[in-house]
Amino acid sequence: MSLQGGFGGWGAMRSFTRDRSATRQHLAPGTTKRIVSFARPYTSFVVTLTALLAVDAALGATTPLLFREIINHGVLGRDAVRVVTLALVVGGIAVVTAGLGLVERYCGSRIGEGLIFDMRSQVFAHLQRMPLAFFTRTQTGALVSRLNNDVLGAQQAFTSTLSNVVSNLLTAVFTLAAMVVLSWRITLVALVMLPLFLLPARWVGRRLQAITRESYDLNAQMNAMLTERLGVSGALLVKLFGRHEREDQAFQGRAARVRDIGVTQAMYSRVFFLLLVASLSVALVYGWGGLQAVAGTLSVGSLVALTAYLTRLYGPLTALSNVHVDVMTALVSFERVFEVLDLEPLVREHPDARDLPDDAPASVEFDRVTFSYPRAEEVSLASLETVAVLDQTTPAQVLHEVSARAEAGRLVALVGPSGAGKTTMTNLVTRMYDVTGGAIRIGGIDVRDLSLTSLRDAIGVVTQDPHMFHDTIRANLRYARPDATDEEIVQALRAAQIWSLVERLGDGLDTVVGERGYRLSGGEKQRLAIARLLLKAPRVVILDEATAHLDSESEVAVQKALATALRGRTSLVIAHRLSTVRDADLIVVLDGGRVAETGAHEELLARAGLYAELYRTQFRPQQEAEGSPADSRRGPGS
Repeated sequence: MSLQGGFGGWGAMRSFTRDRSATRQHLAPGTTKRIVSFARPYTSFVVTLTALLAVDAALGATTPLLFREIINHGVLGRDAVRVVTLALVVGGIAVVTAGLGLVERYCGSRIGEGLIFDMRSQVFAHLQRMPLAFFTRTQTGALVSRLNNDVLGAQQAFTSTLSNVVSNLLTAVFTLAAMVVLSWRITLVALVMLPLFLLPARWVGRRLQAITRESYDLNAQMNAMLTERLGVSGALLVKLFGRHEREDQAFQGRAARVRDIGVTQAMYSRVFFLLLVASLSVALVYGWGGLQAVAGTLSVGSLVALTAYLTRLYGPLTALSNVHVDVMTALVSFERVFEVLDLEPLVREHPDARDLPDDAPASVEFDRVTFSYPRAEEVSLASLETVAVLDQTTPAQVLHEVSARAEAGRLVALVGPSGAGKTTMTNLVTRMYDVTGGAIRIGGIDVRDLSLTSLRDAIGVVTQDPHMFHDTIRANLRYARPDATDEEIVQALRAAQIWSLVERLGDGLDTVVGERGYRLSGGEKQRLAIARLLLKAPRVVILDEATAHLDSESEVAVQKALATALRGRTSLVIAHRLSTVRDADLIVVLDGGRVAETGAHEELLARAGLYAELYRTQFRPQQEAEGSPADSRRGPGS
């Protein structure tokens, strides 16, 4: 039974457009603690960065005081030496500050890039352990977005956000202290105008948090569409149906939403308020301070220093007023990444799992196996599906008390109508899914008690449409056995009846097969998959419609290759073409998820049951087609 067929029992599709994470206004409990655990390996860099920011802020607060001295005692005192000396000091501070900036950038990048590496590695490793059902439901583009955009957003929490908070806090403290020393009255007046900016800034900050979440979701949807349409299969489908104009419009629609949310983010920027209030404050200080300077109660140098400090004060203070919102916005990405990491794999390896013994017979036994496909919430996240999810109804049972046995070294064929449960049975053997009831045993050991590596090392699978990576023939074959030599690869290709073709290619084993092997024909790709299987040398072989869509010439070549691949191995073969399983040691006929009958080819024909009916249905058109030419050659009255 195909995976798609198995989903049919879940119920009708319903539209789903709201991301659960987008509706939450607060981070999940424990998020902060988990973030700290990610940053722990970089503690030394965080401490160093904080110290450097403190020195940088102190030096920045010193510069206006030097300006004050230059004006008061250098320019007004007509002391050229002092002017030159203090100017050189200001220049030296600028050089030191630039050097500190480089070291700060280095520490920040070590923290940020290290976090990106750690998080991407953890997410990718976690995704590799997810069951097949997870990947049949989620959008590839949404997953890629979590690994790219969201991880980069999480990095900002420890680079931009952390450095900005520390830098702004220290700058504000040093600046206020210096301003109070120069003139506490003018400082107090300057601060009176701060609420004119802080109140709208806080409201804007809360809106930015919600907009950021929406922006991530819209970018993920656009990435998902790009991934699907720019792949070979998607591009072929678009061209075959002539839908490029419709696709252009659909992509423009999604890209426009991303554009609009970007414009909205820009319009909610606090720069307008900052410039307005800061300008008014500078005007106030110059007006009142200028009057005091004229009256002789405030030096000109102090007035210049105060206005210089004022421009350094409003930015940090307003940023700190929304520090909570800024941090929460930056940490949205962390929550989205943790959402994926917290989704437990449905198929897990037992803590005491053991390897399949080398001397264990490679028999495969189905013992009263029942199975229902998992519910949506068990295997996926609504935020990774975007377009639609299935109703949360109880899934229909796909297999019902299925019992069958493939003896070691024997070939067992699984046949039956579409949707009978054939592919589902083979997916259970490899633990793409786990049985709902009963057990599957290899060599007498329940597959759930075996380590996943040992189990999958023992099984080789050739599917109807085998996947090839966009890489060379050599690399695709070595995926089965990384230590395989070129000589062993050539032997496998010979046994798979395809070496003569590879040998004629200009680049030989270094020929790139293209995405999903699209540069190869169906028969060539199947034979390469068989060569990959031969390199792996598994004890159990599963063939899922391996020759279903091949032309006669390719089928003959593939059948020869399969004869070599199956020799001496326990084999489970799914076939709709019953002519390919006549010589099977045992044929298991499935119907509606149940075993309808079992036996050898001639025995099943003699029973005149479902197998005989399927056989007659397949071969009657062929016999009629073969008889038609003979009938047409008969003359009148013959």
